[in-house]
Amino acid sequence: MMNNQETTTFPSLNRRDFLNVSAGAALLFAMGSFPGVLRAATAHALPPLPYADSALSPVISANTIGFHYGKHHRGYVDNLNKLVAGTQFADLSLEKIITGTAGKAERAAIFNNAAQVWNHTFYWRSLSPKGGGEPPSAVKQKIEVSFGNVETCKKELATAATTQFGSGWAWLVLDGGKLKVVKTGNADVPLTAGMRPLLTIDVWEHAYYLDYQNRRADYVNAVLDKLINWNFAADNLGL
Repeated sequence: MMNNQETTTFPSLNRRDFLNVSAGAALLFAMGSFPGVLRAATAHALPPLPYADSALSPVISANTIGFHYGKHHRGYVDNLNKLVAGTQFADLSLEKIITGTAGKAERAAIFNNAAQVWNHTFYWRSLSPKGGGEPPSAVKQKIEVSFGNVETCKKELATAATTQFGSGWAWLVLDGGKLKVVKTGNADVPLTAGMRPLLTIDVWEHAYYLDYQNRRADYVNAVLDKLINWNFAADNLGL
């Protein structure tokens, strides 16, 4: 249930005011040292998982990881390399490709694949076999300032994830010095709107359907209770 915070839903990027995207570019470039951010000067490579493919079981099975990481994530990387070959984006970093194509209908395919490579890499690091539980004290303090308590923050993340219509993502972000929960559809990512992503939950069906079928809420709640990587949020906050 929603409490004091409002969950924000972003419109599709190809309708977003391009000024928001331009403002977000500076944030993307500044995030080069953040965990989970890919930088490449040539062909993009599938980054290794930060844990074994069975490490998130039983919440997320090795079977799901095999398809999600080995097929979907790899597919975005392969598609991106094909799409940018011989173009002005061929030698750009992933972040520059995202900011250079966001909001441009004629570049939608490149944006979607680049953003999905970034989103998935960030998602894997948002999870940990030793996740869940209480956030580190410094993160907990920031959560309490913005949400009142950790449980409210988790409930808002769960609400964003379960109410996202169709495919998309639920995010904990830093926006103007305050933590908030937002959700995005398809490949959209809040950093193009000038927000700093801290954690994300993937709610595309391929993230959970083999293990949970249509029970998205069960998947989301299990991730928040047992896998969410609060230490990754601390790293992204520079704590």
